[in-house]
Amino acid sequence: MQISRIKFVIFFLVSAFAFQFITNSLLGAEVRLFPVNGEWFPGAESPIAWKSTVSTILYPIKIVLIGPLPPLFTDPDPAPPILVFGFALYWAAIALVLYYLLGKLIIRKKS
Repeated sequence: MQISRIKFVIFFLVSAFAFQFITNSLLGAEVRLFPVNGEWFPGAESPIAWKSTVSTILYPIKIVLIGPLPPLFTDPDPAPPILVFGFALYWAAIALVLYYLLGKLIIRKKS
């Protein structure tokens, strides 16, 4: 791959945080990176049709990005750095696995 591992991880982290912020802001009741009321998949139960549809489309992506972690954060008001560091660590691991798999795919494709 043409991009370094560190740049790929940083780009992935920035993209994941931006995706989380935008989807929670559009689909949720408030503009936040992580919802306060514990609604990790906002818009799923919304009576507004477009929110429900967008939520259904984005649900698989959100399952991968935040699916395993919400049970770890059962505290109703955890310290913000704990959430950010926890998700950044998880997303960095996902980014490294993707970098490795994409690197193998590109090498195999060139051969």
